[in-house]
Amino acid sequence: MADKRNTLAHDKEVGRRIRVRRLQQDMSQTTLADALGLTFQQVQKYEKGVNRVGAGRLQQVAKILQVSPSYFFDDNIGGSRNGGNDVFRLLDTAYSLRLMKAFIKIRNAGIQRITVELVEAIADSTKSNH
Repeated sequence: MADKRNTLAHDKEVGRRIRVRRLQQDMSQTTLADALGLTFQQVQKYEKGVNRVGAGRLQQVAKILQVSPSYFFDDNIGGSRNGGNDVFRLLDTAYSLRLMKAFIKIRNAGIQRITVELVEAIADSTKSNH
């Protein structure tokens, strides 16, 4: 029998990837839910990993979000094998999507570099304070 904790982790990862792809498509939970014939609350439960997404439903989600079903399981999404989940963890934070959208609007490479250096410095200073 499969380890229940491992199964739950997989469900959460699939849900996280649904959320990431939905946000990449600028799609609301309601829009996805309507396309699936569900309530937005059900989509929320899928995205949080509270409810498991069945194989048939996952195929529907993949089609609506314009990805292969393997997208929800591929270890290489978002970067290297070890760092790929960082992208998904980033999108779990409250302000991350706003930060990324604002950063993309910065056209000056120098300002982008300075912005990244500032955020890195802030992150480093908070790491040493904990």
